[in-house]
Amino acid sequence: MSDPNDPIAAAGMVAREIRTGERGGEATKVLVARRTYRAEQTDVWDALTNPERLPRWFQPISGDLEVGGRYQFEAQAGGIVERCDAPETLAVTWEFGGGMSWLEVNLSPGGDGTVLELVHEAPVDPAMWRQYGPGAVGIGWDGLLHSLGFYLATASSLDAEEWEAWMTGPEGADYARLLGDAWGAAAIAGGDDPEEAKAAVDAVVAFYTVPPQA
Repeated sequence: MSDPNDPIAAAGMVAREIRTGERGGEATKVLVARRTYRAEQTDVWDALTNPERLPRWFQPISGDLEVGGRYQFEAQAGGIVERCDAPETLAVTWEFGGGMSWLEVNLSPGGDGTVLELVHEAPVDPAMWRQYGPGAVGIGWDGLLHSLGFYLATASSLDAEEWEAWMTGPEGADYARLLGDAWGAAAIAGGDDPEEAKAAVDAVVAFYTVPPQA
């Protein structure tokens, strides 16, 4: 059986999908990722919504954590809580770098645990999509799904410095390539041109694996 604490093994536990959408007459891309965790649904929900547990696998959070309230992750996205139906559905706006998208997380019983479905919908930037494709966002979400799984399984947090070092090493390069190829395949299945999707995979893998210049 695959080890859920191994990033490369955990990558194989995620089902990925890319769809086209529309909001307010504007074209969007919808990224979907699903993974089953060996944990009770109430525990997964608490890890996703409890401000004391969120920093253990993601980032500290502040704000008014009620429907209609505004939240803010430290050094990350913020937005408005649009829906919160415990322990099943959480929907928020996802505002970062001057742009806004929409995030929904759905939980349901499944297999030997809890199925988490993450749906991230964003307006299409054609030039950015052609250059990096869905991997620009998808690889980041994959990392968080792994971080959540590691925390649920071990009650421990991933070491950020060790993770960054691993990602820029040979195993991290294999991991990024695996994820990039998976998101590229999802984009092709969703209607993207195969050659453009493969070129975008190469670009996003390089982005995630080349160490920053000093």
